[in-house]
Amino acid sequence: MLVERLGVNRYSLYAEFGDKQTLFDAALARYNEAVIEPRFAPLEDPDAGLEQIRDVVEFYGSDGQRRGTGRGCLLCNTAVERAALDPGVRRHVDAYFERLTLAFRHALDNAHRAGDLNPAVDLDELSAFFTMSLIGVAAMIRAEASPALVQAACTVATSVLDC
Repeated sequence: MLVERLGVNRYSLYAEFGDKQTLFDAALARYNEAVIEPRFAPLEDPDAGLEQIRDVVEFYGSDGQRRGTGRGCLLCNTAVERAALDPGVRRHVDAYFERLTLAFRHALDNAHRAGDLNPAVDLDELSAFFTMSLIGVAAMIRAEASPALVQAACTVATSVLDC
C-alpha cells in the first residue's frame, strides 16, 4: 500500500528502512512527535492543572462526535493489537503509557498543591485511571461507538475531579 500510495519503489523503501519493523518503528516515532506531543503538552506545562485534564478528556470526547472515522489513536491501536506479540512495539507502548500517566500525575500534583483536589485522593491511582480512561475512549472511537457513549464516558471520567 505504501509503495502504491507514495509512488516509490519497494526496494527504495526497504533501502531506507531495512525492514517492515523498522518502518513501523519510524511511523510510531513520527506519530508520537506529530500527534501525541502536541496533544499532551498542555498536561506537561509547568502550570497544568485540572483545566488541562478536562480539556484533554473533552478533546477525546469530541473526537467521538466524528463518528465514521473509526481510526482512533495509532499508539492505542498498536497497544491493543501488537504490544503483546512484539517486544519492539512494546517499548513504544510502554513509553506512551508512561508519558500519559506522568503527564496526568504532573497536572494532578499541581492541582493538589493548589487545593483543587480532595486531599485524600491517591494521585498515582487517579493518574492511572485517566490513562486507562483515554485508552478506553480511543478504543471506543476505533470501534465507532456511538458519539453519545463516548461523550458519556468522558463526562464520567472528568466528574471524578469534582469529588
